[in-house]
Formats: sequence, structure tokens, C-alpha cells
Amino acid sequence: MNVSKKVSRSEEIARRDDELTSPSTRIKYFPLAVAKARGSKIWDADGNEYIDFLSGAAVANVGHCHPKVVTAIKEQSDKFIHYTLAYMYYEPALNLTKKLVEITPGRFPKKVAYGLSGSDSNDGAIKLARSFTGRQKLISFLKSYHGTTYGALSLSGITLRMRRKVGPMLPEIYHVPFPDCYRCIFKLEYPECGLHCLDYIEMLLEILVPPEETAGLVIEPIQGDAGVIIPPGDYLTRLSKLCKDHGILFVAEEVQTGFGRTGKWFAVNHWNLKPDIILLAKAIAAGMPMSAIVSKKEIMDAWAGSQVHLFTGEANPISCAAAIANIDIIAEEKLCERSARLGEYAMKRFKEMMEKHELIGDIRGKGLMIGVDLVKNRRTKEPARNETLKVDWRSWEKGLILIHFGKSVLRIAPPLVITEEELERGISTIEEAIDDVEKGKVPDDVVRRMGGW
Repeated sequence: MNVSKKVSRSEEIARRDDELTSPSTRIKYFPLAVAKARGSKIWDADGNEYIDFLSGAAVANVGHCHPKVVTAIKEQSDKFIHYTLAYMYYEPALNLTKKLVEITPGRFPKKVAYGLSGSDSNDGAIKLARSFTGRQKLISFLKSYHGTTYGALSLSGITLRMRRKVGPMLPEIYHVPFPDCYRCIFKLEYPECGLHCLDYIEMLLEILVPPEETAGLVIEPIQGDAGVIIPPGDYLTRLSKLCKDHGILFVAEEVQTGFGRTGKWFAVNHWNLKPDIILLAKAIAAGMPMSAIVSKKEIMDAWAGSQVHLFTGEANPISCAAAIANIDIIAEEKLCERSARLGEYAMKRFKEMMEKHELIGDIRGKGLMIGVDLVKNRRTKEPARNETLKVDWRSWEKGLILIHFGKSVLRIAPPLVITEEELERGISTIEEAIDDVEKGKVPDDVVRRMGGW
């Protein structure tokens, strides 16, 4: 549905918020103040209804305010709201731990450590890898996004906006190219390239970064904020083996890709990988603050007797209750399978759209984690940044929440419970928005009004 152009209540909330809230805490796009959310829809403070293709940044995989999650939260809040796992035990945390051990890849003994965000899970992975191996160096990837605490910030390699004025970063972290076949940094083509980006890592370990001094390699199996970049062929399988051969811990950062988002419980399942450490957050607790590190028992026991990853609010009992309900919903409603099926449909629709719209340069995705890459020119693949901002804006005006990745990749990440009708309406809205942009119907001042990466 078309929404009212007068969003006075939302605009007033946005204006007041800008006066009081640090500008470092947000990436501004449009003045939308969320007042209510259910399933795959949200309503703003003026009562306008939107289909949500963002899922609160890939958090609401089971939908907003799923009744079973709401019930679990209410029931736990009647019992007790907080105690700290640092000093006491409680069953909600134990029950969640058992579920996480069960659903994560690998049938070997595991242990779990909890936190509050994807950022702190990445910090924990640095500490855990160094503690277990006794080594200091770590390998991460260009264009990766891991969070904004110092460890996560040091691992990230996506934008200078995260690094200016806040250095120095953590030492001994080395960034290597991710296999981005659409915009290969080496200007090569897959498969003729022979996975040269993997050869690059091997060369790094031969001449610059001693493997016997390297604790771990941290990788998003599918790079999210870089624009849904999916490694080709057996890249991840070979990379995992390379790590194993050198005693380097393979750390799968599944903060954005976990809990059914890509059509499987975790993205590494697409390649049958069993990481030494897996990092979880975002969709783990259906919107409640929580993160988790799941690791092989012998690795996690390197922390025995230490207090290097301890938080007062870790494994909050209400968040645990929400996470347990969240996991049960994904299994009971077969949301992994639903994500895969709806993702196939969405990919097909976008590829059909690509035949009619020169603005679309590439379509990438697994499950309901899809990137629609907009370009100025398909030959040069130059990102169409201004046009992307206009598509975001026009989609919002038409009743769809759509926010891009990077410079020019439309981020398609609706709740996994979205209906076929809602998904089709959202995709059709994007096509209408692209058509309006290509025909010059969206004013240039939109670009000035919007921020972003």
C-alpha cells in the first residue's frame, strides 16, 4: 500500500532523537519510528503499514512478536527477570546450552559461552583462539563486518568510517581478500583462476605470517554487509583443510547467517563444515539481546580458571527463554526449508527482473539472504550508489522497508515466516521503485537526505 507522505509523528520522534542520541549509534536512512511489529510487518508512529525486508537487521527470523516467543518471555518474567550466570545456575541457561550444542555442526563434545551481541562474540573468539593455541596472530578478510567493539572492529575490514580516529586497533590481525567473484580484486574469472585468493592466503603463511604463530582464521561463510558475497566451489572446504593442516582454528562467524537465514540452520551446513568455533547472535533470541560462542570442549576448556569472557547480563533468563522458543519454532515450523523454498522463488523473480532493468548487475543469495547488486554499467560494474539510495527511499514511500548493503546492494532479508503474498508484494514494490528510478521519477534531494555506509 502507498503510505501517507505526512509522517509527522515519526518525523518529530526522529528530530528529537537526533538532538539527544549520539550520531555514532545509527546509520540514517528515513524518518521511520517503529510503533508496532507483527510477523513480517511493522507499523510506524503514524499508523502506516510496511512489509519488512530487513527483519531488524536479520534478527526477526521467526517474525516479529511470534506468539510462542512472547509467551515464553512473559512466563519467564513472572518467575525472575535477572540473575547472573557468573555467580549462580539456572535451568533456562542450561536448557538453551543443550539446544545450541545439539543444533550446531559437529557431534564432538562442545561448550558454550554467552554474551550480549555479535561484537562481543567476535571479541571472545579472539581471546579463545589465543588462549587455546598460545599463538597471537589472526587472519580475517577484507570487506568483512564483525562488529564495533575493539576486537570486532579490528577484525572488520569493510569501511574507513569504522576506523578513523579510533586507532590503534588490536595488533597481529591480518586481512586477506575474500573470494568475491563478481568484483574480483585480482581481476580474474572463476573457475579459470584456480581460486587464486586461496593461493594468496597460502603465500601469506609462507612469507609473512608464520602459521605456527597463527591462532585462528575468522570468516563469515557468506559475507553479509559486503553485499551477500558467496564463496565459489570448494573454497571453504579447502580453506578449512588449510587451517587444519597448520593447527589454525577455523572460526565461523554466523552472526548474520545463522538460524535458518540461508536455508539451513547455519551457512557452514551448505558445505558440510564443522568449525572449531562458531559465533552466534542476531536471530538467536528473536530480538532479545544475546550472543553465544559454541566451541569444541577442549578449546573452551582453555578458559578454565579465567574470567576473560564474563558479563553481568550474559544468558539473561528472559533472553534464554526467548532463544529456546526461537529454536523450537524454527524446527517445528520448518523455517529452514521455508527459507530455502521462498529464497529460490525470490531469486527467480529477481533474475527475471534483471532481464528488464539494466540497473541490476548481479543477483546473489542463499535462502532468504539475497543481494541485488545495482550498477551504473554492467560492463564496468561500477556501484550505482545514488540510484540505490533512491530505490530504498521509493520502496519506503510505497510501504516496504528496504535498506542496502555497502554501496549498492539491496538487502533482501525478510522474516522467514513471510507469506508468499507478502514476499511477492515486496518484490513487486522493488521493481516499481527501480522502474521509477530508471525513469527519473525520484528526486535527487533524496540522496542528500539519506546517509548510509
